[in-house]
Amino acid sequence: MTTSPDPRDELVEHLPAMRAFALSLTRNSATADDMVQDTIVKAWTNIEKFDQESSMRAWLFTILRNTYYSSRRKSRREVADVDGIFTESLAEKPAHDGHMQMADFRKALAQLNDEQREALLLVGASGFSYEEAAEMCGVAVGTIKSRTNRARAQLAVILGHGKDGQMEMTDDATMSVITASKIASF
Repeated sequence: MTTSPDPRDELVEHLPAMRAFALSLTRNSATADDMVQDTIVKAWTNIEKFDQESSMRAWLFTILRNTYYSSRRKSRREVADVDGIFTESLAEKPAHDGHMQMADFRKALAQLNDEQREALLLVGASGFSYEEAAEMCGVAVGTIKSRTNRARAQLAVILGHGKDGQMEMTDDATMSVITASKIASF
């Protein structure tokens, strides 16, 4: 009994051709990339509608073409707001706290020694357990725990946060690296 291959596996093969087609339609690389992404999402979510007897490439190009023309029709109904007057009244700007800039964080992370940085990134940012990180690094679990703890403490010092200093940030990924709890998983 042979099973037919999953058509999702073939999607990636057509990305360069889809991007070239989208670029020829839009004449804008950012818009073309967005259209290709939308096409892949639509194809992925509607893969059960794909007839395996037909051409995947033709199916994807049809979705891409329809996405392009739908966006053109939609843009004709949109009102130009060059000065941002209407947008300003409808939208609220995000309330970023600005407490920690990513560039500052990267500089602080670079000041850690290699072992501490590695342990912190594996456990804090990548979401691995202490046991998994220890196995990857070829050291004892206690060593990884110690390196992670020292790295977090050193980062807090470098960034000017006291031992009990309150950190007010909106970035969960940064918080997961600095704090002992795993807030974000990648």
